[in-house]
Amino acid sequence: MTKEKGCKGKVVTADEAIATIKNGSRIFIGSGCGEPQHLIHSLANRNKLTDVIIFQMLAHTLADYLNDKDFLQRFSVKLFFVPIKMQQAAFEGKVDYIPTYLSQLPQLFRNKQIVIDTVLIQISPPDCFGIASLGVSVDVTLEAVKSAKTVIAQINPRMPRTHGDGFLHVNDIDYLIPFEEELIFMDQEPVEEETARRIAQYVKELVDDGSTLQVGYGHTPYALLQYFDNKNDLGIHTHMISDAFIPLIKAGIITNKHKNFMTDRAVATFCMGSRIAYDYIDNNIQFYFGTADWVNTPGIIGKNDNFISISSALEVDLTGQVCSDSVGRQFFSGTGDQSNFIRGATLSKGGLSIIALPSTAGGGQISRIVANLSAGAGVATLRADVNFVVTEFGIAQLKGKSVSQRVIELCQIAHPDFRASLIDAAKKNHYIFKDQLPPLAEDLIFIEEYKSRTVLKNGKTLSVRPLLPSDEIAYRNFFYSLKEETIFLRFFHSVTIFSRKMAQEHWAHMDYRKNISLVGSVKNRGNKEIVAIGTYAKIDKQWAEVAFVVREDLQNQGVAGYLFKELEKVASTNGFGGFYATTLPENTSMITLCRKLYSDIKISSSADEVSIWMKFNQMR
Repeated sequence: MTKEKGCKGKVVTADEAIATIKNGSRIFIGSGCGEPQHLIHSLANRNKLTDVIIFQMLAHTLADYLNDKDFLQRFSVKLFFVPIKMQQAAFEGKVDYIPTYLSQLPQLFRNKQIVIDTVLIQISPPDCFGIASLGVSVDVTLEAVKSAKTVIAQINPRMPRTHGDGFLHVNDIDYLIPFEEELIFMDQEPVEEETARRIAQYVKELVDDGSTLQVGYGHTPYALLQYFDNKNDLGIHTHMISDAFIPLIKAGIITNKHKNFMTDRAVATFCMGSRIAYDYIDNNIQFYFGTADWVNTPGIIGKNDNFISISSALEVDLTGQVCSDSVGRQFFSGTGDQSNFIRGATLSKGGLSIIALPSTAGGGQISRIVANLSAGAGVATLRADVNFVVTEFGIAQLKGKSVSQRVIELCQIAHPDFRASLIDAAKKNHYIFKDQLPPLAEDLIFIEEYKSRTVLKNGKTLSVRPLLPSDEIAYRNFFYSLKEETIFLRFFHSVTIFSRKMAQEHWAHMDYRKNISLVGSVKNRGNKEIVAIGTYAKIDKQWAEVAFVVREDLQNQGVAGYLFKELEKVASTNGFGGFYATTLPENTSMITLCRKLYSDIKISSSADEVSIWMKFNQMR
């Protein structure tokens, strides 16, 4: 493998190559699972070297030397990302963190803002034409190679040969060191299974078949993929390929065939995992590994229609600011390109972005939804960029929402133990009104069973779900969209004002068992509008009073009948046996619908109103 054209005179040992490095040099080391471990050990053990600066994106092997005082006196380590093995060293000041977007690093190399004298990389064996591959680490490594004065490459037969931008000719390499060793394996730390399953349940609601995904670096996003087994024809345009993608590709869930940009190719910049991933990407034309300044830029990302960015966070504050690289002043990862993918999703036709995270940390003692970011925490994603935030307790949609709306959205998906205190903190911060009620302090996972969809006569899809406190503005907008006659038939008198105080009174009585409202919504230019609402309230153990109203343009489309039967399902689940309704004599459509839906029905009327009793099946 070292007899190809261009290799003559370049094949040396690691110690011989490292001996060419001078004191005061600035060295870039190939990153992540593609780092040349053998060369790093040789570098660290060359005692004559001093005053050397080492730059690396994702460092692993260097962690073995950070408790060695002699090493720290001779080498200064600067990282663009702080992996788990380096977190304590970063906190203790043994390494220096450089916050930057990975997509901007190549430009920093080209502009000589970061000067590189020598680069240490690992490559696949060159082919018969002398062309080798950077394998699992194209990302920023390719530009570092182009910018360096001296290139030292470890040839490792265990390095996959990947397609894309990462090909190098041996003529561009100064020293070649054949040395076989296993690549670094990167295991994803386990996420609590039930938490991951529930988060995935909500995330999947936002992911349509045929979408193109980016899955951000972190334990939670990759843990979600195992639950995507009911999706179809997904595509990939992401920064990192991990083991988690491979089963979905093999199962035909990820096909990339519906991508309008880079069709049939999974696009990424690097790979971190185990032999499961390394063997699968080896010489596999389905994958395209590009440079970070191409793959990770919003303009390129946005070329993918229906692009969905799924990333994680350490904290999200009540205004929507996201911290993903530090807990307070302790760095835990890096800036990465989270905000680039989120902005790319905004540029995508049909795109959206999701921040997915568990609601708590520290064994449930710490809320990740916080009133204010921790002191020293960095803002990785601005509040104006955040679209959806998902925890195991639901979905918060922040895009286009006011601060007060964001507070309610985020409190709804916080752990129930922290909801009341978050509302109190929001009031102290003057984010919300003083009379704002907190969301119910219980796990409302059971109301997921109340969600449903149906296709109306006009071909539109009606989505039905429980009404939530975060719906206040949409709920009030729905009321004001109704005609005066419709309101009169619903309330028996003219109502011209539906204030936030009235909405608060509605929430105060709703427990999703004895009292509940279901809303029906349809899409209008990408947004969902409430077009119907149905409510029941307990009368006694067997009977609940029911009422509903449908926007005029959706009447006679089957909305009322569907909503009525969905309310019955919920009421039956919660032990009720029938509905009672009152209406005006002139509301003949309501009376006719009740007769149509219930054969066991009793109707009594007076000059002023009509009373209707409707038994469910179990009471007949």
